[in-house]
Amino acid sequence: MAQKNIRVITFGGGIAFSYKKGVAVIGDMGELFDSLHEVANIAIVKATAFHRTSSSAMLVDDIIFLSQEIKRLIAEEHVDGFVVVQGTDTIEETAFALNTLIDTPIPVVVTGAIRIPDMKGADGPANLLASIRVAASDNCRGLGTVVVFNDMIFPADYVRQIHTYVPNAFDAECGPLGFIAEGIPSLRVRPIIRRIPHIDIKTVAVKLVPIYTVSIGDDGKLLTAVKSLGYKGLVLEALGGGHVPTSLVFILEQLAKELPVILSSRIGCGDMLTSTFSGYPGSEISLLGRGLISSGFLNGRKARILLILLLMSGCTKTQIAESFKVFSKYYNG
Repeated sequence: MAQKNIRVITFGGGIAFSYKKGVAVIGDMGELFDSLHEVANIAIVKATAFHRTSSSAMLVDDIIFLSQEIKRLIAEEHVDGFVVVQGTDTIEETAFALNTLIDTPIPVVVTGAIRIPDMKGADGPANLLASIRVAASDNCRGLGTVVVFNDMIFPADYVRQIHTYVPNAFDAECGPLGFIAEGIPSLRVRPIIRRIPHIDIKTVAVKLVPIYTVSIGDDGKLLTAVKSLGYKGLVLEALGGGHVPTSLVFILEQLAKELPVILSSRIGCGDMLTSTFSGYPGSEISLLGRGLISSGFLNGRKARILLILLLMSGCTKTQIAESFKVFSKYYNG
């Protein structure tokens, strides 16, 4: 059987980070690839350095350009799978954005490393090797974009970072789709593939959207400046299943008349409530009735990415609400 053609696209990040003579360096990962002798028996791998930057310095533009490059390669070359390597800080956003922007059965895998190469037990080599195995696997076609970490395969829509420094720093509310067992991707379940309407990027100018996290006793003064600062929308990480202090209700109602305001939860796990609490102004029923849009099960970070992409697609508030329904409990595929 012919070997698969795998493209590895690198941004750098912790997997390629080291200190050389007291200077922080994001390398080209050449030494790492050279150390993975097993790859020769798995696939023909071609690596491209897309950027060399920390994931904390990445921009939404970078992810959009990356998606365009992957689509170009799919159209112009024979590629059986892709591996995107970057820092862990923003893997959630990258994976979700790629899953939203790219519609292909070809595996697209995002990975990185928690422990930098200078540390004992660096996990970069194992994560990269596992990701190449997933990208080259026929069983992993049609999963959408996935994150591979610590020999586990996570779907982009659900994956989240749950720890700052341990090797099993990633998880998903639904658990992993499967594992890499003795070098072979072994699936347990396949994800629902959610295709979002109205995504059609029409501008290269990224629309600015902040995330505001609600806390006990919040007075909402910062919210009053959202529109005047030039933001085109807002993601609100509310309390619990979608609740805010009464003092914020009027401010949010006025803001929702002018901008799309997405109601998510600071918990970051579980569906937003839509019909449980009523009778007080700060409930989810009250806020949705005042024009806020539920994020469904998306956490604030992913809701922000989706809102930015929808705004860049020129969507109306009605179209934005329709698109977020894809992530609600009412979605039936």
